[in-house]
Amino acid sequence: MQENTPLAERMRPRTLDEVVGQSHLIGRDGVLRKALAGGMLPSMILWGPPGVGKTTLARLIAQGLKRPFHTLSAINSGVKDVREVIEQAGGAGLFARSAVLFIDEIHRFSKAQQDSLLGAVEKGTITLIGATTENPSFEVIGALLSRCQVYVLEPLAEEQLMELLQRAMATDAELKERSIELREIAALMRASGGDARRLLNTFELCVKAAGDPAVITDALVAEVARTSVRYDKQGEQHYDIVSAFIKSMRGSDPNAAVYWLARMVEGGEDPLFIARRMVILASEDIGNANPNALLMATTAMQAVQMIGWPEGRIILSQCAVYLACSPKSNASYMAIGAAQSEVRRSGDLPVPLHLRNAPTKLMKDLGYGSDYQYSHDGAGNFVNQEFLPEAISGKSFYAPGDNPKEQEYARMLERLWKGKYLGKSET
Repeated sequence: MQENTPLAERMRPRTLDEVVGQSHLIGRDGVLRKALAGGMLPSMILWGPPGVGKTTLARLIAQGLKRPFHTLSAINSGVKDVREVIEQAGGAGLFARSAVLFIDEIHRFSKAQQDSLLGAVEKGTITLIGATTENPSFEVIGALLSRCQVYVLEPLAEEQLMELLQRAMATDAELKERSIELREIAALMRASGGDARRLLNTFELCVKAAGDPAVITDALVAEVARTSVRYDKQGEQHYDIVSAFIKSMRGSDPNAAVYWLARMVEGGEDPLFIARRMVILASEDIGNANPNALLMATTAMQAVQMIGWPEGRIILSQCAVYLACSPKSNASYMAIGAAQSEVRRSGDLPVPLHLRNAPTKLMKDLGYGSDYQYSHDGAGNFVNQEFLPEAISGKSFYAPGDNPKEQEYARMLERLWKGKYLGKSET
């Protein structure tokens, strides 16, 4: 094998027709294919996971347009490097032969670094192609984003990954000399995660380890390359996976809840972050349909702090299953939202005099606290009196949920308040 050039680099496509996947962009009717055919190319952001062809596409686009190609990495480039490239670039306008500037991991550029691109992109001095694995809505400044088209690249499907493997065995000079049998592919597919670079480089390691003939099995792949879970604790996937976790529990699916929990555990997520999200869900989505849910979630968070890792994952799993299987109600969540909306609408309404505290004689003389009736003096510890400001008297914010526990509350409230708590809350 060539020691210094990985298989993924040796197999890098030399034409658009050799690129596997992304047909929505470079297929016969793909938007980038049409742009290249017309000789007109906008500045763009290529957004997609690792190993799906962002860098390759940028190079082939510049090659197809026969334009000068400059590349910078956001990891080790600064404003000075950007300005030097802009000074070297020539041409102006959308149809001119302006240079193509490719910036890998553009999401790592600071605001000042991104600002330094604006003028040249606006004038057409450069055609910017930025590559990012993160959502550009969050990571690219609005002014630059408005000057660029965003194109989404998709992870490669299993059949596309297989096409790459077959092509590599058939065309790579080193692999063609080896006797290779793909006896099992599941582990290779799993290890790749839709990433062509990871697939090819893992495959090459396996071929080297297998000897001659090289028989590729799942066991060999597991031995050679430990499957790593792609999970960025600071990126969009962090929010996507925790969103799926929360929605699975809200949707009463313990199987999905435990799966997404496992994704976070394997990805190294902070266990207290997971626990905090379950505490919130216990109140927001379960509430008084099962008051023990909040106790369970809070106790689970405390237990994880006491027990530590890795055993804490068992506690998180128990709590996730409990919350997923619990009856659901968002009535309290909706109630506080409705009440806040009323506060924003009606402002600082005065507290009724009979509810005000009267620690001084002056306050008592002004009527503070007068006519207040102590609830425990009434039959059943209840006295029918108004507790809202006069301007919103009779408004209802809390509507008991349709579950056994809150329907008990509804019957009790109906008995006491005679209809006040029937129907939906007001907003």
